[in-house]
Amino acid sequence: MAASEEDTMATTTSTDEIEMNGQAPKIIEWEELQQELARLWSLSSALKKAKERKEYLAQRLESAIQVRKEPLHRLNQLEEMNLKLGDKKLAFENLLVHSKVMAEATKTEREQLSVAIRPLLDASEALSIACKRLQEAHRLLDGDRGTVHLKNLQKMLKMRQQYMVTQISALYPVKASAGLAPGKVVSQKEVNRSDVDESGSQPSILPEVSNSGMSSLTISGLHLAVPPFKKMSFFSDKKEAQKSASALGYVAHAVSLVASYLDVPLRYPLRLGGSRSFISDHAPSIEPMSSDLVVNSAVAINVKPAEFPLFLEGQDTTRAAYAIFLLNKDLEQLLNYIGVESLGPRQVLANLKELYRTIQSQEFIEK
Repeated sequence: MAASEEDTMATTTSTDEIEMNGQAPKIIEWEELQQELARLWSLSSALKKAKERKEYLAQRLESAIQVRKEPLHRLNQLEEMNLKLGDKKLAFENLLVHSKVMAEATKTEREQLSVAIRPLLDASEALSIACKRLQEAHRLLDGDRGTVHLKNLQKMLKMRQQYMVTQISALYPVKASAGLAPGKVVSQKEVNRSDVDESGSQPSILPEVSNSGMSSLTISGLHLAVPPFKKMSFFSDKKEAQKSASALGYVAHAVSLVASYLDVPLRYPLRLGGSRSFISDHAPSIEPMSSDLVVNSAVAINVKPAEFPLFLEGQDTTRAAYAIFLLNKDLEQLLNYIGVESLGPRQVLANLKELYRTIQSQEFIEK
């Protein structure tokens, strides 16, 4: 019975194999069936092992492929990272160059600022010192006591100035001289008339007269002659010219001393030399033509101060007359400084006398 089942299974298997191979069925003898079954079983076992080996190799191949794919992916990532690193390195180099340029520019600006800030620091220090002094002055002047103290100092200064001017007036006194004929009145109009008299001849040097016209003024006993602004003949008396030059030297010295005591810089500076004194005019000695201004606009005009003699030089009295005019302008400047008007353009001694009188008055101290 068992043999019959085995035979039936073998027959079925054989039949199936034959059908699968598409060949005609092979008839196997019963005696060979056992051998055939053993062979088939051996083949089946070998096939199974081969399949297992195939599956194992397939898994190994898949693992190898996966392992191979992973380095390639990482290699691609590494190349991308290298490219990015190169871009960043280039950007860093550009940034480094820009940083060096900016550092040089910053260094240059720092040096320029250092040079520019040095005067500011000095000015700041000077300003700080000035502020401290100002605060100290405010503290001293705060309240009635400070104001009174300031007024007292100003009064003391004016009293000192008055005292010094009094000494000057004693050294160079300006007085009225009764040298003219009694009862004769010489008006200012006659003094300032044309340099040519009715006969057509040029007059001699005219002595300066006071506003009253009753008598002429002298300084230290000397008359001051006012020459006309034209050429004139030789003096008949050389001593008169010398006395006039000495008188002008006295006036110049007195004006210089008063200006220094009042702390007033004179518009027309004096160069003292006794009877050979000079006065300077800072106005340009030449007037440029319009063409000169266009062609030589960058060239400065010669503004060297011109000196004029306060004494007569030979026959030409124009320069001396202009020097006396400038000296009177200095007197006018001093009079205006103390709040007094000038008495006239050619009233040198009269203006000096008025300057003495005003400074020595009580009003000068109380102003």
